Amino acid sequence: MAKKLLLFILLGFIFSCSSDEPPVETPLPELELTNVSYGTGDKQQLDIYLPAGRNLAETPLILYIHGGGWIEGSKDEFLPFKSGMGILFPGYAYASMNYSLFNLATGDNPFPTQENDVISAIEFVESMSSEWDLEGGLVLVGASAGGHLALLHAYKHADIGNVKSVVAFFPPTELSELFTYSDPTAYLLSELLEGTPQSNPDLYNESSPISHITPSSVPTIFFHGDLDNVVPLSQSSLLEEALQDNGVTYQFQVVPGQGHGFTADTYPALLTMAAQFIKDNP
Repeated sequence: MAKKLLLFILLGFIFSCSSDEPPVETPLPELELTNVSYGTGDKQQLDIYLPAGRNLAETPLILYIHGGGWIEGSKDEFLPFKSGMGILFPGYAYASMNYSLFNLATGDNPFPTQENDVISAIEFVESMSSEWDLEGGLVLVGASAGGHLALLHAYKHADIGNVKSVVAFFPPTELSELFTYSDPTAYLLSELLEGTPQSNPDLYNESSPISHITPSSVPTIFFHGDLDNVVPLSQSSLLEEALQDNGVTYQFQVVPGQGHGFTADTYPALLTMAAQFIKDNP
């Protein structure tokens, strides 16, 4: 009987000691979530890729915004870049979003619907930061119309989402100037912005990224092909001038022999350049 009592006391001592030890935390596994709704609209969805071992202190997010002239395209535009993201941006989570597309036939979803969708998507991600273990700032990346939306949010709404830097490929930057480029461009913009630069100047100004650049704007890297016949190279030249005038950290790369949308073998070097720029400008 005495032996049994001694055994119970010994076991109780062992368990009481072990309970004081902190639990061993298992690193979080990689997680991919697709078609996550950030609003009630059928286009208000995003895909998000969460890295293994993420934590609330050191897991920044890259958000990709697709192109398509504000009237077409989808978050799947990001898929060709997905496989290399973990190598170029180790420790980052990354997401790709859809947004409400403007309907030329009906006039549904005029601007700034798309601008507001970007805000909604970022606010949703912020609301999920604890559940997804995200923290460390936001890098916005976009191409063409997506580049426009990325730049616009970065300069106009940088306080929403803790934006740290922005990467843009062949972006529209000054819509009043872009309006004069061609008749198809003028038609699209007059429908999207419900008027011309003369009839609706405030919206053109408010919707142009360069209108919102200040000396405190976030570091910016952008790329533009010298053969672009959709968004002229001059749009990026205007962006460079505005960034220079305000003393903003930036890098601008003209891509020789490329039009609107680069060839697949062009992107790796440019994304490597962007990754280094982001690393150098945390």
